[in-house]
Amino acid sequence: MSTNRWLATGNYFTTYKEEQRIFLTHWDRVLFVLFLGLLFAWPLLFKISNKYMLVLDSTLVAIIAIYGLNLLTGFTGLISIGHAAFVGVGAYTVASFARILGDSHILLTHAWPLMIFLAAGVGTVFGAFVGLPALRLKHLYLAIATLSFQMIFQWTINFMTFFNQGQVISIGRVSWFFGKVTRKQHYLFWYYVILIFVVVLGFAVRNLMRTRYGRCLVAVRDNDRAADAMGMHPGFTKVYAFALAGFFAGIAGALHAYLWRGVGFESFTLHHSIIYLAMAIVGGLGTIVGSFFGPVAIQLLDLQVENLAEFAGHIFTGAGDLATAMRPLSFGLVIVLFLMFEPRGIANWWRIARSYFKLWPFRY
Repeated sequence: MSTNRWLATGNYFTTYKEEQRIFLTHWDRVLFVLFLGLLFAWPLLFKISNKYMLVLDSTLVAIIAIYGLNLLTGFTGLISIGHAAFVGVGAYTVASFARILGDSHILLTHAWPLMIFLAAGVGTVFGAFVGLPALRLKHLYLAIATLSFQMIFQWTINFMTFFNQGQVISIGRVSWFFGKVTRKQHYLFWYYVILIFVVVLGFAVRNLMRTRYGRCLVAVRDNDRAADAMGMHPGFTKVYAFALAGFFAGIAGALHAYLWRGVGFESFTLHHSIIYLAMAIVGGLGTIVGSFFGPVAIQLLDLQVENLAEFAGHIFTGAGDLATAMRPLSFGLVIVLFLMFEPRGIANWWRIARSYFKLWPFRY
């Protein structure tokens, strides 16, 4: 790096270790710490309604799910149309124990961190299993294979009595060091829990991409034949990418189950898989910051569409449920516009904004 550790003034790396630093300058580290402190402090400084706390918590859960989808689609180049099913696997892992042991069993209420990591393990196994066709299939054919997994998942949940035929399976409130989490504390408690997972898993993804295993994902995406010639196994790398996607989706699904205190089929349909894919595209495929921007942008869009539909409903009283009609239109329009005019997503805007603070080569 340059001699100026506060602002980037050029690329003067002398070792690979210097080039792979998480924070290239002191400003990056300081701003990250300040932003992280703000995220932890502001819910205690401002009174937020349960409705908006639920939106925030759901956005953080989506960020964890997009971590996995970005590793699969963004960094490895494999299109997945069944990511909501992977999230559902994690959620229904927790729900299965609730069905067997009871929704208020000590394993679910006191050992809930263990349940979250158990859901992550189950998601990893399912991800690797669904990724097995990647040993022989590529491109559109592999995408159809993920779509078939989504269809199989929906059929299984809807028609098996063990999963209550798609109806909601309740999960009890959890306990922590100071006793059971009350109804008033529920959303704030899970905000901090999910935020910790977002930060820790974000660093895990960043560190993964600094290793040879992360570079294998990018190499297979760019040219799988060249990667094979360099000693990498494209098929196993793709299965490994599916396993990683299942791991993150399993954690997201378990957190979703605990946050909503129940699991229902409506949260893991093909529509939600398309929404996850839209979040990854809008945020920026192949970028870690895109995993943050995408869910936030789509959630803000959803809120604005809901407010606009409510406003229009007062004017056009006979128009019916405008929000239901406008959501698919707005999502589809946003995806098309980003694919046409900004295929690298909001992360590219962030890259351009950061370039103005560099001293080298020139700000313009």
